Amino acid sequence: MKIKISLILLLTVFKLTAQSLESFDPNEEWTTKIENLAPDNARVEAPTRKVLVFSQHTGFYHWTAPHNIEMLKILGRKSGAFEVTNSYDIDSFKKENLKNYDAVVFNNCNPAGPKRDLFWDLLQKNSNLSDEKIAALSKEYQKGFMEYIAEGGGLMILHGAITVQNNSEEFSKMTGGSFDYHPKQQEMHVMEVNDKHPLVQAFSGNGFTHVDEPYFFNNAYSDYNFRPLLYIDVTKLEGLKKEPEADISYVSWIKKHGKGRVFYSSPSHNAQTLDNPEFLQFLLDGMQYVTGDLECDDSPIGK
Repeated sequence: MKIKISLILLLTVFKLTAQSLESFDPNEEWTTKIENLAPDNARVEAPTRKVLVFSQHTGFYHWTAPHNIEMLKILGRKSGAFEVTNSYDIDSFKKENLKNYDAVVFNNCNPAGPKRDLFWDLLQKNSNLSDEKIAALSKEYQKGFMEYIAEGGGLMILHGAITVQNNSEEFSKMTGGSFDYHPKQQEMHVMEVNDKHPLVQAFSGNGFTHVDEPYFFNNAYSDYNFRPLLYIDVTKLEGLKKEPEADISYVSWIKKHGKGRVFYSSPSHNAQTLDNPEFLQFLLDGMQYVTGDLECDDSPIGK
């Protein structure tokens, strides 16, 4: 009986952990593989754009962050669509610096909880200012960045970086939503909302299957002030913490903010997802959207 119980426990533990994929370094072998899988050309011929990739975190560290940096460099270099400057410095968000870039990528730059304010965290970490002064400066950074997007800048948000200013309703309206929670990592089939939309053409109507964290969102998300691109079937998920409001959860979308453009992709928590050439094409197309080169329907679907 003890042997049987032990076996059941072992199988249960295996089932709970088997979906978590093992991390690895973005070594030369891996970057060569991504180089071979990446698209040869951008979908739209345009001047080479300048993109700032911000990869600093103060909260949860996603092991895919360095992989995303290398992947974006490869996508830009191979397609000729953009060139990357990676940064960990809050001074990157000063207006005089932002004006040098066509778009910004939030690369899993998660802030700490419960404040969930990346600008506040970085100022507190790198200055001797009072909390009152830090709070005021944080609001200035947020306002300046939102103005940069509204005036025509682009923003690509990767996975956990949706939390950058997670408790700000104003910022949530710009990004399309705030992070609520996610169940355990599990295999899921991600599908296109409209397989005719230019930004999901890469998947040919088949979507893709991968292991990831199924994200759920709150705040501005419930307004659907975006054009959704990809979704997951919530009824097929395990480990939900609460009753979902709908049978699907949108995990990627685009939207306008003033004259600027925002692209969000919840996939992926794991670098193994980047082994998919269709997903790499999807990210390249998303980059061309936020830089203003790939025009498509980005009207909000609304409630």
